[in-house]
Parts: sequence; structure tokens; C-alpha cells
Amino acid sequence: MSFSSLTSACSSLGSSCVQLGFHCNSLDGVLFSSSKGRKLALKRLNVSCSSSSDGELENHSNVLVLVAYGDPLLVKAAKGYPVSRPPAWMMRQAGRYMAVYRKLAEKYPSFRERSETTDLIVKISLQPWEAFRPDGVIIFSDILTPLPAFGVPFDIEEVKGPVIQSPIRSEEQLKALHPIDLEKLQFVGESLKILRKEVGDHAAVLGFVGAPWTIATYIVEGGTTRTYTTIKSMCHTAPHVLRALLSHLTQAIADYIIFQVESGAHCIQIFDSWGGQLPPHMWEHWSEPYIKEIVSLVRSKCPETPIVLYINGNGGLLERMKGTGVDVIGLDWTVDMEDGRRRLGSEISVQGNVDPAYLFSPLPALTDEIQRVVKCAGPRGHILNLGHGVLVGTPEEAVAHFFEVTRNLTYDTSFQNRALEEPKLVV
Repeated sequence: MSFSSLTSACSSLGSSCVQLGFHCNSLDGVLFSSSKGRKLALKRLNVSCSSSSDGELENHSNVLVLVAYGDPLLVKAAKGYPVSRPPAWMMRQAGRYMAVYRKLAEKYPSFRERSETTDLIVKISLQPWEAFRPDGVIIFSDILTPLPAFGVPFDIEEVKGPVIQSPIRSEEQLKALHPIDLEKLQFVGESLKILRKEVGDHAAVLGFVGAPWTIATYIVEGGTTRTYTTIKSMCHTAPHVLRALLSHLTQAIADYIIFQVESGAHCIQIFDSWGGQLPPHMWEHWSEPYIKEIVSLVRSKCPETPIVLYINGNGGLLERMKGTGVDVIGLDWTVDMEDGRRRLGSEISVQGNVDPAYLFSPLPALTDEIQRVVKCAGPRGHILNLGHGVLVGTPEEAVAHFFEVTRNLTYDTSFQNRALEEPKLVV
């Protein structure tokens, strides 16, 4: 019996608000190991359903559930397992807002050097871990990092940002592409292995990639853009070229994700950063199928690895994002968490979505917003995060406060449903 079926069974007992009470008896012992080597055991639960209006017991039964050991809190939440509190991390949690990062950047001014040198990647990735102890440690990298490994060289200029000298806009230019050479990305693999060893299972190590459409915007436009006119017109003037490019990127990105997981990543986030620049029907055609194919390819090799999908400006895409098959949907700060939960349903986890600007507010206001978001998200399947990356100039004190408040949260009867009292239980 699934956790959701338990809640549904209780809810059917009456129209009033229903709470689930879980009481743990003895552990019968470790019985077997999963295919991934995780120890599993059976534990018997007395499951009681009662009306919140008078507390009268309506139904109760004994059920056996699996107890899983070893998964970090973030992975459990991503999979929808019961947890004692929401795990938290921040997009761009390693970066220029931290004094230690700025000092290191003075010594190593090239972003490519910082993001493509194993020692520096590890050091920067661990800076927020050492300072704030988030529940997720994301590798310091960039969505464009794998491009040279499949035939697209690029530079990063101080003012213009990423620059691709030879954009791909024709069949002839497609010939420059080749299968991804993971040997050229060993600094990523080595960094993930070290990070996994450094944090153990105290936090989840996160890898990430860009979605095919988002990566294609850079390759076609030749760098950053505010209008996306070249690639959008290409949808109509050279659709066969664009489809070929997106298909090639799909395979390369899937291979890159599997490489990251095999190197130590507990969880993967796909950034379709510019997917929100497409009208919803165009996103369905030019982005969704390729993300869905990536998820399918990764699932075949890494079935237990949670995948998060984040799109900036995703308010009009939430229901469509669910169709990609990912485990977690990241909400940006313009989406009301309660509305997002209602639209997505309870069968998929969510991530987010505190407005990054709240980190510039008085700390009590930040506390209130964190509590509001967590309460709206509910006690199952929520990873607390910002609705976008940490902004430059964000006070480190506010980031520390964000994580401190989260660590002190517990799911209790103030929420609509109680979480399991023991966070290691997996139903």
C-alpha cells in the first residue's frame, strides 16, 4: 500500500479534515539489500485514521513498510518519501555573494579555469557546505561546460558572457558535431567523486545539465540573447536542422547525466532556463519531447536517481512539465506554491520557491516567507529552495539564516497531514 493510498483511504472516511497518525513498533530486522546495495528492512506500523473534529478513532490496521538506510534527506524528499522536515539548498549557492569565493576569484580570474579544474571545483562547491551546511551540495560548473566535448568550442568574455564563434544554423555546420567525449570531462567526474566522499550521506551531491532547447539557444544564437529571434525563426525556416541539433544534444546530455551519476551524483537537475521564452504550445514541440527522451534514457541506466526540472518563468508550463516524467518540478518565485501544488497534484515532488529578493529583507520577514512556502508545499515531496539563483550582493547572514530556519522546522499537526514520525521510513 502506498503512502498516498493510505491518505486517500483515511480521507474517504468523512468530509471533515482527517489526520494520519503513524505509530512505530519494533523493527523485525534487515531482510535484504536492494540492487543498488542499500539495506532494507521491514517495520510494522499501526496506522490509525481519526476525525480531527472529535478525535474518534474511525479505522486502524497494521501494515508492513520498508525502511531504507543511507539516502540523504533531499533524495528521500525528491522521491516523495516521508521526511521529518523539508531539505534545503539554493541554486547558485556557491558564487560571488560569498567573500571566500570573491577572494579565490581574484587569484583565479578565469571562470573556465575555476569551473574546469578539479581542485578549484571541489573547493568552491564546498564553500557553502562548510559555511551553511545545506542539504544539497551542487557541483560548481556551468550548463555550457560539456559543449567542447561534442564539437562546440566556446569562450566566456568578461562583458558579453559566453561566446560561440561558429554558431550552428545549417546542415553543413551540423557536421562539426560528434558524440560526447566523456574523457574531456574527467574533471567533472573526479570532482563529483571527491564531493561524494567529502559530504558522505550527510547531504546530497547534485549534478546538473542544461536542457536541449536551452543549450541550443546558445549554439544557434552564438551566445546570450534577449530576443531569441534567430532560433525561434529557425523553428519555421529550418526545422529539420533544429530537430537534428536538438536530437544530438539529447543523446549527449543523457550520456553526460549518466556519467555524473556514475561519478557520484545523488540527484540531477535539468535547467531549461530559456524554455519559458517559448509559448506553451511551442515548448511542447521544441523542448518537452527532448527532455522526455533524456529522462527515459537516464531511467534505463539510473532508475533510482531523482531528476529535477527547473524552468525560469514556468507558470504557464507546470502541467506540461509534469509530462516529461521527472521526479521533481522546480517552481520559480512568480508561481504561488499553493497554486502550484494544486495544479501539479500530490504524486510529484516540488522544489522552491522563495523569492531570492527576500534574502535582502529583515530576517523575521524571511522567516515568515520560508514558513509560508513550506506550509503551502505540504509535508511530503518538497525541497525548499529559492525560486531562482542567489543574487549577487546577497548578505551571507541571510543565507545562513535561511538554512538555520529550515533545520529547525518540523512537520506537525499544523499541516494538513502529519508526516511519519520516523523520517527513515519508506512506504
